[in-house]
Amino acid sequence: MKCLITGANGFVGSYMIEYILKNHPEYEIYGMYRSHTSSFENVEHIKDKKVIWVECDIVDIHSVNNLFKKHKFDKIFHLAANSFVPASYEAPSSTIEANVIGTINMLEAVKVYNEDATILICSSSEVYGHQVHTPTTEEETFDPISPYALSKVGQDLAGKMYHKMYGLKTVISRAFTHSGARRGDVFFTSAFCKQIARIEAGLQEPFMEVGNLESHRTIMHVKDCVRAYWELVEKGKYGEAYNIGGKETWGIADALNYMLSLSPKGKEIKVEVAKRLLRPKDVNMQKPSIEKFQSICNWKPEIPVKQVFRDVLNYWRGKYNAKI
Repeated sequence: MKCLITGANGFVGSYMIEYILKNHPEYEIYGMYRSHTSSFENVEHIKDKKVIWVECDIVDIHSVNNLFKKHKFDKIFHLAANSFVPASYEAPSSTIEANVIGTINMLEAVKVYNEDATILICSSSEVYGHQVHTPTTEEETFDPISPYALSKVGQDLAGKMYHKMYGLKTVISRAFTHSGARRGDVFFTSAFCKQIARIEAGLQEPFMEVGNLESHRTIMHVKDCVRAYWELVEKGKYGEAYNIGGKETWGIADALNYMLSLSPKGKEIKVEVAKRLLRPKDVNMQKPSIEKFQSICNWKPEIPVKQVFRDVLNYWRGKYNAKI
């Protein structure tokens, strides 16, 4: 049996590989990457462990078709995306191209060459925008407030349409905030922890710049997230979307204070909100209902959010050899 992971060398992709290697060794893993933009830093520790790496540009239909002409997959985890919300304001067209056109290219190739595959389409909690009802169910109206969110609405609807029109075995995840070691430094958990680790290592003055501290996020460990993705591909109803999220909702200010408490330098560090790190519009509350997902499986988040923060901080300490 074969599974394909797009964006396999990214943050979530690296954990998806680890999960499958450990729990489903019967699967042959194909990891898709883009040659001219790709770093293998996240997967150096697993790069040669039964992973077949395939170069493919998701926005190039010929490249995608060539991949699916050569290989037939049982499961596809479509994780490749431009995923940083603030960057999407600066580059809306490339965000839409990567996330929407790239997804359609893949679904078209599956339709022609690999129609028996089960496909996970990774949408996002960002599709809901300013959530009117919390906890938010899958019935909440779409209200995207960023080009990234708009692109995820496109992915979400494409997954549904290709099931309705062509019978493809798509399932759609709407994951809420997830983090862990190897998270990119533009996301708040990593941005905070990177600065703390640099300060501990003497590479930065005891001063931090942060973005919006007023928002609240329901957070889960990325390891819980990829476990949920597997369950969704195994048990999700085709064409349906499912919220996936943690059980702990944290204020970003409280999260920052906890991270600072983990450091012997924490009380010395001054924090300032930088205008350049604020989004034009931000969602200040994200809290999911995951009842629909839990109705099809026994999944629940297992790793405490405080462990998420410790994992991220220790990751950056390792990068800078910070001595605690």
